[in-house]
Amino acid sequence: MHWGLALKNFVGPAETPDVDALYAYAERAEALGFESLWAWDHVILGVEPAFPILDAVGLLTAIAARTRRIKLGTGVMVLPLRNPTIAAKALGTLDVISNGRLILGIASGWYAREFDAVGVPFKQRGRLFERNLEILTRLWTEDRVSLQADEFNLREAVMRPRPIQRPRPPILIGGYVDAVLKRVATRGDGWLTYFYTPESYRTAWEKIVGFARAAGRDPRTLTGTNQLAIYVGRSRAETEAPMRQWLQTEWDIAAWSESTIEHAIRGSVDECVAQLRAHVDAGVDRIILIPYRYQPEQVELIAREILPRLR
Repeated sequence: MHWGLALKNFVGPAETPDVDALYAYAERAEALGFESLWAWDHVILGVEPAFPILDAVGLLTAIAARTRRIKLGTGVMVLPLRNPTIAAKALGTLDVISNGRLILGIASGWYAREFDAVGVPFKQRGRLFERNLEILTRLWTEDRVSLQADEFNLREAVMRPRPIQRPRPPILIGGYVDAVLKRVATRGDGWLTYFYTPESYRTAWEKIVGFARAAGRDPRTLTGTNQLAIYVGRSRAETEAPMRQWLQTEWDIAAWSESTIEHAIRGSVDECVAQLRAHVDAGVDRIILIPYRYQPEQVELIAREILPRLR
């Protein structure tokens, strides 16, 4: 069981990402023993209000230079928006700079306005995801790549240096619908989801297991990761309203998914431990915690009071 922390590279409309605070947060997370740090990913998000967000790969590369052990994840990168050859270079560079600490979380995306701004056809995002994933992984794992797909014409393309991790960094695929769960089972190393209750997680994971077996793949080779908001306070009553207000005003829930703000972990230490234990019992391999408003004191409480009782 691994415990990660989300990074505040995505902030509310009235805020600006604080780079020095992000460095301090990352260094403290490593010192406290968290397994991984995860950066959100968008290019453009919102109109009125617009949500400021720092580029995930750029931020994680900067953090890589200031840490030594903690793993660095994209949670999740919208892969169809990226030129896959350039993405392979940038992400491979991150893995080299971090000495093999990248975990690549990717998904097909949901925000049509962002696709339009980048010039990528939104309705083709599933096909483009698979195309980009193939190009990226082949550049990482093959000596020479020859491939022609759409506008991409790779003629014995050689990408050096390769990522440190062999055969490549782990790839987690995000999403909710059955087509995505099948993609997890056949194309990825695991699933990365968001705001799922233990019951919803277990149901979706059973589908992934079934798809893997149908494809002749051992489901035990796959991992599952869930992202959960958490607010540790004196009681459930004290934390309920602030947590709900934060999630309703600054977070988006996909209406077609099982994601729900009701997933939130909140209350006293005992209450939070009990809620998280239900997720552990559901079989999840990694939980990425999103501390209430990314408060440093919440990170300290989680590390000191919560996680020792779950390890």
